[in-house]
Order: sequence, then structure tokens, then C-alpha cells
Amino acid sequence: MRKSTSTKPARKRATKTTPYDVASYLNSPEDMAAYLDAWLTEAPDDAAGIARALGDIARAKGMTQVAKDAGLSRESLYRALSPEGNPSFATVLKVAKALGVRLHAQAAT
Repeated sequence: MRKSTSTKPARKRATKTTPYDVASYLNSPEDMAAYLDAWLTEAPDDAAGIARALGDIARAKGMTQVAKDAGLSRESLYRALSPEGNPSFATVLKVAKALGVRLHAQAAT
């Protein structure tokens, strides 16, 4: 084997990145339910995070259809589930029903 005698520095390749969007991984009702359940289990006091999780699921399912099924305008759904949003519990229940997921209660351990 020959050793390279070149003194040129190695070319660095630029790293290409793409934005991560969890909604693109929520492909089935089971995926969606597991994602929401993880938020409810791991961060039960993070109301904004849970609303964001509902928004991720809604984007995966299609915001227009979810808004229609929940009886909300598309704009109000986006606003309610945005990081700055503060949806009412009634809105959360409507969105959950439109998404085909159920909130589950169990005794705290």
C-alpha cells in the first residue's frame, strides 16, 4: 500500500439538514394515540405541550378536516393549538374526538 504524500487538506463536506416534523411520523391512529399518551404520561402538567401534541396530530391528519370535524374554523384551530394558544377544555375534547383519540384517566401512583 502506498501512503498519500499529498499535503492538501481534506475537503470538508457540508452537512445537509432538514427540519424535523413529528407529524410526518404519525401515520396511523395507533401512532397518534401513542404520541398523545406519551405526552400525557411524561409531561402531564405541560398544558402547552399537550396542546402542541394535539396540533401535531391534527397536522398529520389534515387541519382542514380536523377543524371541520371539531366544528371549528381552521384558523381558530391553528390558533388554539399553537405554542401561544390556550385552548379551553371543551376545545381539547372536540379536537380529541375529531382526531379519533380518547383521553384516558387512571389512578396516580
